[in-house]
Amino acid sequence: MIDSFSLSPRHAWRLGSRTLLAVSLLLTPSLIGCGEAGGSSSTEGAVAEQQTGQPKPAGGGQVVRTTPIRIGGVEVMAEIADNDELRGKGLMYRDSLAENHGMLFVYGTAQVRSFWMRNTRIPLDIAFIDSNGVILNIEQMEPQTDANHFSQGPMMYALEMDQGWFEAHGVEPGARLEF
Repeated sequence: MIDSFSLSPRHAWRLGSRTLLAVSLLLTPSLIGCGEAGGSSSTEGAVAEQQTGQPKPAGGGQVVRTTPIRIGGVEVMAEIADNDELRGKGLMYRDSLAENHGMLFVYGTAQVRSFWMRNTRIPLDIAFIDSNGVILNIEQMEPQTDANHFSQGPMMYALEMDQGWFEAHGVEPGARLEF
């Protein structure tokens, strides 16, 4: 992830407007959503899922798959965000989560990552999880903010749950994710 990008006026002029446009379009996807997260803009879809427990279409019609997982020995129903579109939308625009439901962000490589809460209406906790399934750190995230929340090491998974869920269930760093 690129934290900053700057060019001197002399170098920017040399690159030309087409090159600058291409570079800005390439960088834009890494700056959207709830840091790396977000969610469906359909409140109706979120309500339907809470009532039925079934996957719902994400924005653009893509179905969000769900699967039961265990985190620190507690069973959770997790929506799986395993591509750029789903990770970019994450839990944006939702008004609530069903009890013991969350979103598991899955990446192909382990690296330090950050999440934010732009367009996310509900307070969340996020557990950053390494490639062995071990929680590195848990952070509380307030709604509608651009504050970055970083993993404390290379992570391959992140689990977002209602704020206070991890504490209420005694799940702490060092606990393990099980599929």
